[in-house]
This record gives sequence, C-alpha cells and structure tokens, in this order.
Amino acid sequence: MAKADMLGESLWDAYSNKVTTLMNNPQHQGELFEADVTGRGHQLIVADFGAESCGDAVRLYWEIDPANDMIVNSKFKSFGCGTAIASSDVMTELCIGKTVKEAVKITNIDVEKALRDTPDVPAVPPQKMHCSVMAYDVIKKAAGLYMGVDAGSFESEIIVCECARVSLGTLQEVIKLNDLKTVEQITDYTKAGGFCKSCIKPGGHEAREWYLVDILANTRKEMDEAKMKAAADAGSSGNFETMTLVQQIKAVDAVVDENVRQFLVMDGGNMEVIDIKKGDDYIDIYIRYLGACNGCASSATGTLYAIEATLKEKLSSKIRVLPI
Repeated sequence: MAKADMLGESLWDAYSNKVTTLMNNPQHQGELFEADVTGRGHQLIVADFGAESCGDAVRLYWEIDPANDMIVNSKFKSFGCGTAIASSDVMTELCIGKTVKEAVKITNIDVEKALRDTPDVPAVPPQKMHCSVMAYDVIKKAAGLYMGVDAGSFESEIIVCECARVSLGTLQEVIKLNDLKTVEQITDYTKAGGFCKSCIKPGGHEAREWYLVDILANTRKEMDEAKMKAAADAGSSGNFETMTLVQQIKAVDAVVDENVRQFLVMDGGNMEVIDIKKGDDYIDIYIRYLGACNGCASSATGTLYAIEATLKEKLSSKIRVLPI
C-alpha cells in the first residue's frame, strides 16, 4: 500500500525520510542481558519510562564501563507508535560513546534534529514531538539509577514547554527583556508553543501546569507594576529636574505607560519620546505620534493637553510637550 494511501499525503509528508525508515528498521532495538554485560566487567542499567499523554513507553538498556562511566553499548524496546520507535532508536545511538554525565545533556531537541533530513525542516509533525520528550526523560531515569539520585535532580527549573525544553524562568526573562506582548512573539523568540502547542493554553492534547497565555499575562502585569512604581517614585521624589536624560526618559515613559498609552492604543495610535531638553524656565519633551495619532486633529489639542497635564502632575510643572 502506498504511503499516501495509508496516512494521507499531507500527514505522511510531515515525517522525514529518516523517521519513516527507522520506524520499520530500527538499528538499536533489542535487549542487553546481565550475564553478558557483567562478563565484560561492565554494569547494566535498565530504565523504563511511559508517556501518560499517549500511552507510549520505552525501555532503555545501558552497558556502562564503571572505570570511566562510559556508555559502551545501548539498546531499547519501545511500546508505542512508529515515531516513538524512531525517536528511541536515535536517542539510543546518541548515548553510545558518551559518559553518563554527557548523556544527561542530550535533549529532546537533539533527538528531533538528529531525525531530520535537512537542518531547517522538522522531522515530525508538532503533535508527535512528545515522542522525543519521552526519549529525553528515559535518559534521565537511566542516569539517576546509575548515579543513585532521583531523575528529577537533573532538572533544575520548571519546564513549561516540554517539546522545546523551555523553562519558566527563561520565558519570564525573554518577555521582560524584549517587551513581548503576544504568544506568537514568545514562540518566535524561544520556540515554546511551536510544536504540540499544549503549553499555549488549556484544551490541548495534554494538560499542563503552566500555560504561555497565563505566563505572558502575569509577567506583563509584573512589568506594568514595576513601571507604575518607577513612575510613582519619580513623581514623589521631586527630582525630575535634576535627573539625567536617560532617567528622565524612563520616568516619562513610565508615566505615559501608566496613564496615557492605553488610551492611544485603543484608538489605534501610540507615541514615543524623541528627546528632552532642559531650559531655564521649561523642560521640553519632544514626542512623535504613531499610528492613528499621527495627523489626528486632537493630537495637537485635546490629546496633547492630556499628555502634558499628566506629566506636569506626575513629574514637574515645568514640562512642555512638543510634538514633532
């Protein structure tokens, strides 16, 4: 039967040739036996891991030379779909020749990339990325058994996106550093949510503890609160006139973010601070209107007055706002 007849041409094409080949002809499937391994002066480790999301399971065999912790041979058994077999086979191959500590550093992304035909084309459709995650998890299980520690000790952070192995801390930092505002931007920057998509929001194929939509909302809230605090601190200090230019721009941006920008954005516009110049009698703040605000009649009257009045109230009575 032709491939296209079995799965549908578009779905089948989402798998790399290497994946489809290893589905039917895995190179490392099999078992290692205690008597053979100990006869060579080595140690046998057998680790099992099952994925609750799909019911697949994998058993990993390591033959380890205790003299240098080197994995000299490895086999696997996989109970599940063809993608799980292909992922387990490549995972097993990647382990051979590495020390246990080196093997723990193998990620599911390494497994998926090793299954690609070309570097820039994913080897499997997004919903099958969990198969390579299972391979990553069984490595940790095997390493934990050998080293006498819990497998969880190899994971130092909360992992939000299992497919791309992106942690909560990384997501929060990237959102803040790059002022990200959408989940799509998060995916572009980190790859989180770009595969099976279960971590984006509730309702995916696998329930998650953390979702990108909530992390984005909470982080944006923290950022807004920090800006509000900065604005309040700047306004209460009474030292706007003596601030450096950079400090003044930050203080103005904080006040605008807290009190003005949301109303401009609601009407399809925005603004940015271009420059601030100190004089004897005035502190002139030069702004540029963006979007719908650019050319709007009220941008030179009501809107301008509201911006200036807010900045005077929060920062300094000497402020004049001049659009350019």
